[in-house]
Amino acid sequence: MPQEAYVAALREQLEPRNEGWFAYKTNGVEAQTAAAESLQRLLEMRFEPQDIHLTTGGFTAIAMALKSVANPGDEVIYSLPPWFLYEAMIIEAGLVPVKVRIDAESFDLDLTAIAAAITPRTRVVIVNSPNNPTGRIYPPTLLVKLAALLELASERNGRRIYLLSDEAYNRIVYDGARFHSPAEYYPHTLLAYSYGKTHLAPGQRVGYLALPPTIPDRDALREILSALQVAMGWIYPNALLQYALPALEKFSIDVGQLQRKRDRLYDELTGMGYQLHRPEGSFYLFVHSPMADDEAFTESLATRDVYVLPGALFETPGFFRISLTANEEMVERSLPAFAEAIRLAEGG
Repeated sequence: MPQEAYVAALREQLEPRNEGWFAYKTNGVEAQTAAAESLQRLLEMRFEPQDIHLTTGGFTAIAMALKSVANPGDEVIYSLPPWFLYEAMIIEAGLVPVKVRIDAESFDLDLTAIAAAITPRTRVVIVNSPNNPTGRIYPPTLLVKLAALLELASERNGRRIYLLSDEAYNRIVYDGARFHSPAEYYPHTLLAYSYGKTHLAPGQRVGYLALPPTIPDRDALREILSALQVAMGWIYPNALLQYALPALEKFSIDVGQLQRKRDRLYDELTGMGYQLHRPEGSFYLFVHSPMADDEAFTESLATRDVYVLPGALFETPGFFRISLTANEEMVERSLPAFAEAIRLAEGG
């Protein structure tokens, strides 16, 4: 169930305060200001309110970013395992998806593979950190190297390559870690964010696309994005969510509780013989399947009323994804099923 603070933030804005309360809304200044100030605190970068382009969730922020800088036929690089809908959104925009694998050992971006995938038609590279499904937060050392790689490739091609940073989970980090955005290291970055993960309320569609203060041609990009917000179907969040957004910026779901469930599952699963990394953020565990056929293994778990997603859905067979949004009772109930499933898979 949603947090009471979330419900209260929406309830507070239900009563109209003027005759235009539920009229058409574009980018509400108070909402933009709250988001910009929050990003300033998170990333220690001076975002301006007019650089926050409010959207109906992270979906449209990503779609708008692609359409703002790329032309039909341009190529977009992203890493596997990906979020489900990158490919569909790239194709819908008339662009060409180019897929590369991450480093299977560290779950880091494979910079050598990204460099090899770049062509004169490359226009965008998508980075998702904290990553869904791996839970990896890419470290500054990696992001600095990625920035240098994209700068050299842009110079070589005579055409700018943009970085699209999908940061839906940038407030969901564990162990007191400091999240670092690619925008801190590469000026030509577009930052997409969704409040649906922060508050575990994905049906309330609100997010934004942000331009960092370091991005060149900022005025031109502001105009392009403002036009796209209308042309893509009035993709501004509805009035109620915009009014509530300053309050929504003040809290999140209980990250400490998520961390406790992460630790409980990680310790138990590794003790059973499962192979997995301890995620640094997001709310997932990405686990090696003890059977080569990860879909068959997830089906075996389903017969025990434990539901996970096979790695094949992420174009990464041989894994499965667990969501930490399950409650504590569900986590505890799942443990005997995980133990029995791996025993049978290993022929025990």
